[in-house]
Amino acid sequence: MTTQSNTNPTLASKIYTSKIHDPKIIVALDYADAASAIKLVEQLDPALCRLKVGKELFTAAGPQFVEALTDSNFGVFLDLKFHDIPNTVAKACTAASNLGIWMLNVHASGGLEMMQAAKQAVDNSTNKPLLIAVTVLTSMTQQTLSQIGIQTDLASHVLKLASLTQQAGLDGVVCSALEAKMLRGNLGHEFCLVTPGIRPANASQDDQSRIVTPAKALALGASYLVIGRQITQASKPHKAKEALYAECALATLT
Repeated sequence: MTTQSNTNPTLASKIYTSKIHDPKIIVALDYADAASAIKLVEQLDPALCRLKVGKELFTAAGPQFVEALTDSNFGVFLDLKFHDIPNTVAKACTAASNLGIWMLNVHASGGLEMMQAAKQAVDNSTNKPLLIAVTVLTSMTQQTLSQIGIQTDLASHVLKLASLTQQAGLDGVVCSALEAKMLRGNLGHEFCLVTPGIRPANASQDDQSRIVTPAKALALGASYLVIGRQITQASKPHKAKEALYAECALATLT
């Protein structure tokens, strides 16, 4: 797999690169097969973004595809949301870490013991990726929580799970950007907040319920922005990603 950097980068890319040495954008490769994903990956620059591989693509393309991405110098967020008994999750985290990935995740609702086992497995690996936990999926609402028997309000439940994640020693959480300010205030500035549900102001919500714009997400304290359809389904992905770079650059300058 070969990737091509912009030979004539726009001003947005230049500003973004100069101001953010730790790329904030994680492009979600929400494809059903490797060939489709590669077409986009070849248009992306590993210096400007990272990549997220979720359940669909991982199931279709396997660990070899993830290794190909890491061999091309992309930081890969392996988004498989492990949730099982502690021993099983620990072994899965070891296997994932060995792929050379940048980040992986588990479900915080798996509990303290499970997360601690995952953390120990990651710490004992030679690669040692970032380990984060999912709090409440951004597709979920207060009504959804009530349907599964959780009567606590959504924000309080997110904080409870995020606090448990920090207690377990993990690096951060996946959360809605709408919860970022609250989590920053309670858990500090070193705690990593990865926020999906990011949409430009004129974009549709699709199946996300709790969404914000890239600039607002960064202003609220998000560490990284997961952006999928706005790039992967754009008629001109290059222009779409450049617009997102510009928004992130503007947010870091203000």
